Amino acid sequence: MKNLFSRLKNYLADVVAEMKKVSWVRRKELVTTTAVVIVFSTILAVFIGLCDLIFSQLLQLILR
Repeated sequence: MKNLFSRLKNYLADVVAEMKKVSWVRRKELVTTTAVVIVFSTILAVFIGLCDLIFSQLLQLILR
């Protein structure tokens, strides 16, 4: 049991040490990149939706 607590203590110490090495982004950069991801995802969703609509209409014309 003592070995378990020792390993847990070492693990948490390593986590704290690694978190100090992390370079955190600034709020402005975070907001900008989030907006880019949302806009790009929306554009891609519309494109895929339009492709699906076009292909389904073409398939219906072919199968008639």
